Amino acid sequence: MTDQTPARPKKRRPILIALLVLAALPVGGVVIHAFAPPPLTLLMAREFFAGNGLDYRWRSLNDISPNLVASAIAAEDARFCTHGGFDMEAIEKALRDNERGRKVRGGSTISQQTAKNVFLWPGRDWIRKGFEAGYTLMIETVWSKRRIMEVYLNVAEMGPGIYGAEAAAQHWFGKSAADLTPREAARIAAILPSPRRYDAGSPGPYVRRRAARVQASARVVRNEGLAACVLGDR
Repeated sequence: MTDQTPARPKKRRPILIALLVLAALPVGGVVIHAFAPPPLTLLMAREFFAGNGLDYRWRSLNDISPNLVASAIAAEDARFCTHGGFDMEAIEKALRDNERGRKVRGGSTISQQTAKNVFLWPGRDWIRKGFEAGYTLMIETVWSKRRIMEVYLNVAEMGPGIYGAEAAAQHWFGKSAADLTPREAARIAAILPSPRRYDAGSPGPYVRRRAARVQASARVVRNEGLAACVLGDR
């Protein structure tokens, strides 16, 4: 007797393959950039094609002044070496301030900013924030803290169309990123929240005051070992 059982449909196989590919792409990007410098980010590309210029020069962390590492941690993420990508204390404080009607400053960690800058598009929508959280967890799992800082200091916008420490050091001070003084590093870190609005080379009163606070905090970062996950005993 002939078996008349119909063959199982294979329509689901292409969908399954597509889903597996989509799942693998983000992981693959994270693994690749654990070793290879990122190419142009979506923000860089958007600004370049908008005619706003582009200066992006990758440098190893060994060729970036430790002063800038300490200043970035002081200005942007004091608990960088101890959190797993998200600063829960800062999030809780932001929620409390929001309930009290206070102005809440963006509290993204350096890890979150790196994930956003390298892998995602500019914007503040909830879909992008969801992807940002996922990428943050992945880079914290796959990359070292030192690698996260290295990528951050190379892709963060540090002036109009100026991306990364080397381009910023050359643009604002006419020198290599390796030679930045504590004062110069603090000025660059001071403009990170609004790099197209403020001037690190000839700063106004606001940037001078903020840079002075960053420089003082950077000394604390160095003295208390808050940058040890990046700088070791330096």
